[in-house]
Amino acid sequence: MLCAVAVTAQAQTSEEFFPGRLMFSPEEEALYMQRYEKAQVRTTAEEIYVDQEAMAGASDWAPLPAAAPGKRTISEQALDDAQRYAEINNSNAFIVWRNGRIERETYFRSHTRTSPINSFSLAKQVTAFAIGRALALGNIASLDQPVADFVTEWKGDPWREEILVRHLLDMRAGFYPQVPPRGPTDLISRTFLHPRHDEIIVAEYPVIDEPGTRYEYNNAAGDMVAVLIERATSRRYAEFVGTEIWRKIGAMGGTVWVNRPGGMAHSGCCMLAPAENFLRLAIAMLEDGVWEGARLLPEGYVEEMITPTPENPYFGLSIWVAGRYTGRRGFANPDRGMPEILHGEPYLAADLYLFDGNANQVVYVIPSQDLLILRTGMAPPRDENTEWDNSVLPNIILRGIVKDRRASAPQR
Repeated sequence: MLCAVAVTAQAQTSEEFFPGRLMFSPEEEALYMQRYEKAQVRTTAEEIYVDQEAMAGASDWAPLPAAAPGKRTISEQALDDAQRYAEINNSNAFIVWRNGRIERETYFRSHTRTSPINSFSLAKQVTAFAIGRALALGNIASLDQPVADFVTEWKGDPWREEILVRHLLDMRAGFYPQVPPRGPTDLISRTFLHPRHDEIIVAEYPVIDEPGTRYEYNNAAGDMVAVLIERATSRRYAEFVGTEIWRKIGAMGGTVWVNRPGGMAHSGCCMLAPAENFLRLAIAMLEDGVWEGARLLPEGYVEEMITPTPENPYFGLSIWVAGRYTGRRGFANPDRGMPEILHGEPYLAADLYLFDGNANQVVYVIPSQDLLILRTGMAPPRDENTEWDNSVLPNIILRGIVKDRRASAPQR
């Protein structure tokens, strides 16, 4: 029997307070409280990510090729303007790639090409690659396989048995949404900071909607991917990502936060790796999951990644899509009243999709123009006159294409 919190139908639309019930050793509970207290004083992520596990990179890593000045296809003015926008918005990396070549690569605030950046939720796009790679290797049968085939503790639970692999990526697992935590006993806090956070998610995290019927953004679904990968492959999540993703795409290595030494990785948020790694993921997507002739993801899987669900027309398998134009789009279900990201104008390319994480870390992918734009860093400054606009960088660059311009239907 699971130690799950019972949730009534009436509570499905309310912001209930879910106290954790599982208790672990006094030492582990004390460690949790230390982490919780640190988090209240806005300690840096690196100070919380005390226990990290290495992800291997390519032994023969080399920088991505750069376009010679005379071969660039985007105007210097557009590249300068976009770089300036990145710079004034607390960025640490800004990269523009087109037609197989880097056209602008700039780092700020002492960062370099090899400096690890804090992924925040860009790690969720890595989870989509991890699932795709496990599918290609035959460790997982399909996106529609029940997670309970691997997380057998969920067998016998009517709703948890219905959670499919795809639901962990498209945020339709039925899990309670990501909302601001209200105290140290709140499950939102415990599932992020506890040294046994994975066991708490498996046993206690509330399922408040029938899986597949509602979109609710939450870190629990992202973190469950590490549990699934480890059980499906019998390999550590960090080793799997390092060997099966970073090495395969010629990327540098990095680290991922684990809840305790030898414990479970936080796959949904907390990865430290160079910015270029995430650009390489986007390059692989442009090639339908193929890297230098070798297929890494199942044929057609990338199309699945960028296909939204009826429950959220802007979100596929951990990938955001342009969809119909909206002035604001948030991570949470609009019913939750959470903050939303400004889109000051329609994207100039309707086929645009993007990686999008906390602190407005983005990788824009525009297939019609063979174009990628990356911005990573800390949260942009914001006051009554300043706000990050998700449409600025791609539209500056799209307007600045001066060579080999192709047709792109604008977002409507």
